[in-house]
Amino acid sequence: MELWYTEKQTKNHGITTKIKRTLHSEVTPFQTLDVVETHQFGNLLVLDGMVMTTDKDEFVYHEMISHVALHTHPNPKQVLIVGGGDGGVVREVLKHPSVERVVLAEIDGRVIEASKEYFPAIAAGLSDPKVDIQVVDGIRHIEENPDTYDVVLIDSTEPVGPAVGLFQKPFYQKVYEALKSDGIMVAQTESPWFNQDLIRQVFADISSTFSITRLYTASIPTYPSGLWSFTLGSKQYDPLEVEEAIMEQIDTKYYHPGMHKALFQLPVFVQELTENKE
Repeated sequence: MELWYTEKQTKNHGITTKIKRTLHSEVTPFQTLDVVETHQFGNLLVLDGMVMTTDKDEFVYHEMISHVALHTHPNPKQVLIVGGGDGGVVREVLKHPSVERVVLAEIDGRVIEASKEYFPAIAAGLSDPKVDIQVVDGIRHIEENPDTYDVVLIDSTEPVGPAVGLFQKPFYQKVYEALKSDGIMVAQTESPWFNQDLIRQVFADISSTFSITRLYTASIPTYPSGLWSFTLGSKQYDPLEVEEAIMEQIDTKYYHPGMHKALFQLPVFVQELTENKE
């Protein structure tokens, strides 16, 4: 008998992949956590029925949420990751030699443990001495640490359940306050095909808080529609003004310095999501 996993990404659309077996399933204090082994994408992490990461395409998301900000800031030393319990963003952040400390604020410690067991290549950086793992509410951590970080990366799940507060304007103001005077934030902001209202609102909220706001996208096969967006807010540095020659050469599979500025050349329908229609 064939086994298939289907994620209903909207009321009318989903993605289906053939699976070999279920490796893990539990209900944590915050969400349902499943790990399945697939034929096409290797191991797949599912939270509350939504694909979070896979062995095969994880590098795209983790590189893109990390390196754009870290190559825009001239000297990032203190980095906060909100969410990101799988460890992929930690792994990418550690590739930058200037980084001295990485704080991972993950509300669900079971995600961290499951990733260590079933996604060791993704979670490899979690044991690095530069990494401070805190199983806490990321919003509370940000409130308690003003003027602390050079870069804050919001590696949240979809805007449901415990992640709802990470997509609201008061949160972005708190992130602004947690950043140093020249700090940068990046948040994952969903699919330009399926979440246009959300992207439009988040971009407006971040724009009203930060001096510079930029939207960029990446191709991620297992995420809804295959096209994913990220929104960058910066107090001082514009990613469009960074010179490629000064960017560090790091080991990646998707992102590279030569594509940095090109990331912000958006399709018309995506660019329109960043325009104030009032």
